[in-house]
Amino acid sequence: MTTTAVEPLSDRDYPRFSDAEFERRYREVRARMAARDLSHIIICGRGGRDPNVLYLSDWLSTREAWVVFPIAGDPTMLVQLSNHLPLARRMARFPDVRFGGSAPTGSVDTVPTLVEVLREHGVSSGRVGLAGPITWREHARLAAAFPRVEWVDFGAELADQRQVKSAEELDRLAVSARMCDASAMAIAEQARPGLTEHELAKIVEDSYLADGGVNGIHFMIATQMSDPRGGVPCQHQSGRRLRAGDVLVVELSTNYAGYSAQVLRSYTIGADPTPLYATLHDVALEVFDAVRDVIKDGATVPDILDAAEIADRRGFTIYDDLVHGCAQLPAIVRTRQTYRGEPEGFVYKEGMCVVIQPNVVTADALAGVQYGEMFQVTRTGLEPLHAVPREFFRCG
Repeated sequence: MTTTAVEPLSDRDYPRFSDAEFERRYREVRARMAARDLSHIIICGRGGRDPNVLYLSDWLSTREAWVVFPIAGDPTMLVQLSNHLPLARRMARFPDVRFGGSAPTGSVDTVPTLVEVLREHGVSSGRVGLAGPITWREHARLAAAFPRVEWVDFGAELADQRQVKSAEELDRLAVSARMCDASAMAIAEQARPGLTEHELAKIVEDSYLADGGVNGIHFMIATQMSDPRGGVPCQHQSGRRLRAGDVLVVELSTNYAGYSAQVLRSYTIGADPTPLYATLHDVALEVFDAVRDVIKDGATVPDILDAAEIADRRGFTIYDDLVHGCAQLPAIVRTRQTYRGEPEGFVYKEGMCVVIQPNVVTADALAGVQYGEMFQVTRTGLEPLHAVPREFFRCG
């Protein structure tokens, strides 16, 4: 019997950030730790592609992962489940990557292993930062194991650290943006009466799967323009079939190696836009342009709120968030009429990435469109990451 040698996985098999990139990240994170007198930070990631775990480890987390990151020395990562461990060890840049462990019942329980690792790191007192979705039970168990430790929230610090993108991060976002654009154009070219929303989702994902993209979101809604039943894209696809006279509104985001750009467009099916929908789209473009023109290094949330007043003056409102950062980083900006607050003292900085996405709807939110995409903030304005035509597409 002849066997074929299997080439082992190497760094080239997956996108990798450079050593210099991680040296910069670690230096800046540790400066923040020192400013708060922290000996360690503990990052918990749950669900796929946790951004904090990726930022420190280069591991695209799949389930649960914990990182113990010291002010000096090598970090440790704990991974669930056991069958995810071999790949985590290959992809993560940490030399110490371990299985998270189990409870006596066999179920997932990382806390005992986490306690063991913290003791190995010499933790017994002082201040330790926490970030991520740590449950109150997990916090209570850590507090009981280390009664002399002061536990400090570090989540906002990590989010702020991730705001300004490096050149290497922007490279990944540029790839994601091209994949988002391909999916938006695939809908423009293939949407037609008779297709279900599930089939539209397949069209979206087929446009980038072979290139290494992974679905972030494909939210969509289709409704008759003459009898609209909703103006906001839905998170789950339905079995409804497209009909001539429909409007289709989509929000698309493709994840490439942990980084996601975003594009939002509207389409009509087998008909031109009705007067109402043509007006809605014109107002969306007007708001989009006004907001785009005010964001630059040093801009503030009130600058956006002033620009967004156009929708209200035109007799409409904006339902969804109007502006948000990359991967939903703050600030999450709406309008004065739907204002929900902002981080104290927040200012846009060169190197941040933002999505502008006016979802202009009628007062009852039954008719609406959406138009938007991601930009990089520069000293003087915004630089686009996307190249989807500026259209209200007619399909079919």
